[in-house]
Amino acid sequence: MSAATLFGLCGAGLVGFGLYGLIIHPHPLRKILAFNLLGSGVFLLFGVIARRGAGAGLGSDPVPQALVITGLVVAFAATALAVALLLRLFETSGRISLRPDESAPDQSQASDD
Repeated sequence: MSAATLFGLCGAGLVGFGLYGLIIHPHPLRKILAFNLLGSGVFLLFGVIARRGAGAGLGSDPVPQALVITGLVVAFAATALAVALLLRLFETSGRISLRPDESAPDQSQASDD
């Protein structure tokens, strides 16, 4: 098994785990982390595809590397924005979920003590 095949399988595994976490977990922070895991798997797969092309005798192309680096920067910025919005939602409503059936923690019990 070559290194490119191993990295490709790892990338596919990351994409699978990311999709699983995105579908299964209802908590928004876990969904953000699962989406980052999915994106990391896609970046790894993209790098493997570029590496296999260079290994097959095709010229080394810097465009896939530039796209992965740009994608990492955009993913970091999107994650920071998502976490900031999640914190803002918590500060405003007192809960993290967007579901209306989940009520905010009862503050009257804390003031009774």
